Amino acid sequence: MYREQRKEETETAGHGFMPGLAVDAVIFGFHDQQLKVLLMQYKKTGIFALPGGFIREKENLNDAAERVVSERTALKDIYLEQFYAFGDYDRYDPKPLKTIMTANGVIPEDDHWLLQRFISVSYYALVDFTKVVPMPDRIFDGCAWYDLANIPELMQDHSLIIRKALTALRADLDNKLVAFNLMPEEFTMSELQTLYETILGKNLLRPAFQRKLLSLGILERVAKKWTGGAHKAPYLYRFISENN
Repeated sequence: MYREQRKEETETAGHGFMPGLAVDAVIFGFHDQQLKVLLMQYKKTGIFALPGGFIREKENLNDAAERVVSERTALKDIYLEQFYAFGDYDRYDPKPLKTIMTANGVIPEDDHWLLQRFISVSYYALVDFTKVVPMPDRIFDGCAWYDLANIPELMQDHSLIIRKALTALRADLDNKLVAFNLMPEEFTMSELQTLYETILGKNLLRPAFQRKLLSLGILERVAKKWTGGAHKAPYLYRFISENN
């Protein structure tokens, strides 16, 4: 499935968009005990990048970020956190964009709006991996998940953006209890601990982890996960949202 690229995005003047501002999104998913990131590969170039987009003149910044992530995942009601603005001059490099445009039949003039300096307001998104339907544009060869340990070389400073996003995510595990946005509706305590350990990059003591999470009053025990003998069936939990 593809999203059609809008004509105004490739016009020289970039009418209808905020000049010099962009949104980049680090979309995290958790699957097979691995933290994954959704990446785009531009057609005929071998260039990899984070999902990104531009801000319309009459569009709220957060709405633009949600639109960018929704267009790539086919999801709605996405958990988003703005974590950093990347604006150093040394991130400015028009060559990758010129290569991408030329590979797709657009020969840009030097004053094309896409070749100018951009400041990127970056967000991380937490999604249920099993519900995502990756949605590339026709200018992409692919839109796919990559393990954090096997990220390909990315354009401009997108590798730095991922590292900053992971640092922000780790800080928010306790501050904002964001990990539940990566889990299915029901999960075992072991599955939740594995997620925490994967994000933090270290092992956690099981008894201490369980005591801490249960003491917060944010988990509801719902049933046992039957895997064979009754004595081996762990309890299932779900997050108690503010809407419950």
